[in-house]
Amino acid sequence: MTAHACPWDEEYRRRGDLWGGAPAPLPDLPADAAVLEIGCGNGKTLGAIVGRFSHVTAVDISPRAVALARQHPGTAAARLTVADARCLPFSRGAFDAVFLVHVAGHLPGTGRKAVASEVCRVLRPGGSAFVRVFSVEDMRAGKGAETEPQTFRRGDGIITHYFTEAETAELFAPLVPVSVRTHRWQMRVRGRDLPRAEIEGVFMQEG
Repeated sequence: MTAHACPWDEEYRRRGDLWGGAPAPLPDLPADAAVLEIGCGNGKTLGAIVGRFSHVTAVDISPRAVALARQHPGTAAARLTVADARCLPFSRGAFDAVFLVHVAGHLPGTGRKAVASEVCRVLRPGGSAFVRVFSVEDMRAGKGAETEPQTFRRGDGIITHYFTEAETAELFAPLVPVSVRTHRWQMRVRGRDLPRAEIEGVFMQEG
């Protein structure tokens, strides 16, 4: 197990299903698309992906997360494996679509670049990458010990990087940005409305 995996494995061991609630809406893709989810966690989004597409592969760096995802309702048809997003065990151009939700931001700069490079490598010409990262506008930006510019480590040992739209588009070049936008909402905490913000990016592999 890599050093990056250890904090996540401990979190899943301690808390079980970290991610709940309804998954975000999925894009309109052909039902027979070959789809990869990088960082499937405990299977929150994976169950919805498997319900929509017939060829689904999912990876996570945490063995405990993969074990939980296997038990999640609706994931039985997925091909699940433990893998590091910085070095995926798949051939070039293996997938029509890649989902990368709140994964890249939990890596240092060199790791983020490696993940983005792997996304580019495994996408087929004409394929799409669907990316979600936290924005510098999010209420948690700036909380914790700063390990790199706009990257902070909190008490659980997990780092989070907070992105701008321009940085997100630059990270996933040479993929073509179809849309890169900031999604903002309010979260009520102890009687106060606090800003949440994430960047949603859709990128296409030119063919």
